[in-house]
Amino acid sequence: MSDDPADAPAAPQEQPRKGTAHPIVTYGTPVLHRRCAEVTSFDEELRTLVEDMFASMAAAEGVGLAANQIGVDARVFVVDCPDETGEHVVAHIVNPVLKLPRGLRRTLDRDDEGCLSVPGEYAELARPARAEVTGTDVDGRPVRIVGTGLLARCLQHEVDHLDGLVYVDRLDARTRADVLTAAGLGEHLGAGRDAGSRS
Repeated sequence: MSDDPADAPAAPQEQPRKGTAHPIVTYGTPVLHRRCAEVTSFDEELRTLVEDMFASMAAAEGVGLAANQIGVDARVFVVDCPDETGEHVVAHIVNPVLKLPRGLRRTLDRDDEGCLSVPGEYAELARPARAEVTGTDVDGRPVRIVGTGLLARCLQHEVDHLDGLVYVDRLDARTRADVLTAAGLGEHLGAGRDAGSRS
C-alpha cells in the first residue's frame, strides 16, 4: 500500500463502540474558534477520544462531530451520515485534509445546515456538492472518504470546525445574528471568525 493519500482505502464502516457521551459545547466557547492541534500520539487516549465522540454524537442525534465540540483541542472528527445515494458512512478520521473540486467540476449544493453547537437552528448555506477528505485512523493507517450530498456537506462542516469555523461564520452578518439570537447565543456574536459566505 502506498503512503499517497490518494491510494488510501475508503474509510471502513466502524463497528459499534462503547464510549462516554460528553456535553456538546456551544458557539462562543473558545475551543470552537481556533484551529485545533494536529494529533501526534496514536495511543489509547486517542482511541478513547474517538469512542467518546461516537457516543456523544449518538446521544446528541448528530451526523458528524468534531473533537472541539466536546472541548478537546485535536484534529479528529467522526461521521455517521448518508451520501446522496443513501449509502451510510460511519467513520472517524484523524488529521483530515479536505480537497474540494475546482473549476468546471465544482457544483454547489444550496441547502439548510445546522450544528450541534448552535442547537435547534438552521440556515441555508451553499457548499460544494462533492468533497474528499484524507487522513488516518486511530492506528495511523491512511483513510480516504469521498462524499456527495449530505456527506459532502458533513465532511466540509467538520473540517471547518477543526479550523476554528462554525457554519454560521460563513453566513452574512445579519443572518448569523438572527441564527445565534434564535439559538439563545446572541451574546456571542463577536466570538466567531468572519468567513463570509465563501466555500
